[in-house]
Amino acid sequence: MKKPLVYLVGAGPGDPELITWKGRRLLGQADAVLYDHLANEALLDLAPPHAERLYVGKKQGAHTCNQDEICRMLIERARRGLTVVRLKGGDPFIFGRGGEEAEALAEAGVAFEVAPGVTTPLGIAAYSGVPLTHRAHTSVVSFASGHDLERVDWSTAGAAGTLVIFMGLTRFGDLARELIAQGRPPDTPALAVRWATRPEQETLAGTLADLPGKIEQTGMTPPATIIVGEVVRLREKLSWFERLPLFGRRVVVTRAQGQGGELAQRLRSLGAKAIEFPAIAIRPAEDYAALDAAIARLGEYDWLIFTSVNGVRCFLERLDRSGTDLRALRARLCTIGPATREAVEKLHLKVDLMPADYVAEALVEAFAEHDLKGKRVLLPRAAVARDVLPTQLASRGALVDVVEAYRTVMPEDAPIKAREVFATKPDWVTFTSSSTVKNFVTAVGAEVLKGVKVASIGPVTCETARRQGIQVTVEAKPYTIDALVEAILAEAG
Repeated sequence: MKKPLVYLVGAGPGDPELITWKGRRLLGQADAVLYDHLANEALLDLAPPHAERLYVGKKQGAHTCNQDEICRMLIERARRGLTVVRLKGGDPFIFGRGGEEAEALAEAGVAFEVAPGVTTPLGIAAYSGVPLTHRAHTSVVSFASGHDLERVDWSTAGAAGTLVIFMGLTRFGDLARELIAQGRPPDTPALAVRWATRPEQETLAGTLADLPGKIEQTGMTPPATIIVGEVVRLREKLSWFERLPLFGRRVVVTRAQGQGGELAQRLRSLGAKAIEFPAIAIRPAEDYAALDAAIARLGEYDWLIFTSVNGVRCFLERLDRSGTDLRALRARLCTIGPATREAVEKLHLKVDLMPADYVAEALVEAFAEHDLKGKRVLLPRAAVARDVLPTQLASRGALVDVVEAYRTVMPEDAPIKAREVFATKPDWVTFTSSSTVKNFVTAVGAEVLKGVKVASIGPVTCETARRQGIQVTVEAKPYTIDALVEAILAEAG
């Protein structure tokens, strides 16, 4: 059987986590992704780096491509033998024009599959607290397009217990009058939801009689979906998303690409719009000679100290390239911070020493009970770092080898991306190291943080921020990602 070359994939209603497992898998296999205006662009990160990414969105008054052009693009790429994903907001077969695209593919003899998605009304129901059905209210739901009012029999569709209207925001005044004329009571509850399931979610509640005026008064614009029916009354009781403690807050995460996900996900789970703006990039050491030489005589060291997860990872990468392995290690192990400790323990190694506070000064204090005279210490770390730890250990008689395991640099595209990220002022910016602070100021300037709250992971980072002219709002205690989030939550009230 011939493998399908085109997959029509539902991206879900907006929250990127609502894509199906199958949708994620298909994106991971794609050679080309054609995506809509309503598909969250974060999903493009699931596609392989080599995959072509083409925006073919259509929104009111601004069509990048017409429907015939989109179909031709799908067919042409499939005939070249590419695996093509057509990523569509919501579900492809519910007002997504997926049926038309499937027809075009079938007529062209191009194999395809459809991966359904969570349609927008289901997302609204879950994230707005409006169940589309409820035993006490209705067991009937109608979906209708408000784009062409004249093509819908509103005497039938409008009589449903719950009526969901796609693409009807700009003409809802006309539609509301028609529904009332067809016998729907003017005081029937109605709700308009824009960007459902995203941190930008915006809701307007009213009735058939007054919701059109509220839409006009507030200036709400598409994309939005409208729900009409008694179930809307349940919103006050069942709404949970907009009550999340950081709902709607824009929080910038400055950690390196690929390392900010944990913090970003924590923030998103609390309702925030986490914006990843890497202020540092991890790069290979300029010269691995010192690290390679240290690995070659690994068995000579009494202590091996790791001050970051990156240090552990880069040390292991060079170890794997060497002629030795962890069996040569006889040193006692020391780490700063629980994340670094976890990285070591994943190797089934025990950590012998970790300070209570996750800074170099605390580690020096932790060594107070240990005789370091004549002891050989290996410290693989970033090319540029504070000298507090090696200097203090050497003063106590230790023979310290500080070797470069990696470098931290400012990403080349940081100044360009900064303009996009700070086009709208965020509510928070987070800093997790002195390097993120310094590179941020180089790329953006401290002045952009005027009126923005700043969260710092610890005293060293805080001091660097203050020297750069940045006022720190909260400091994490202890100096961990979890504590950083807790500090933001406490300040947010």
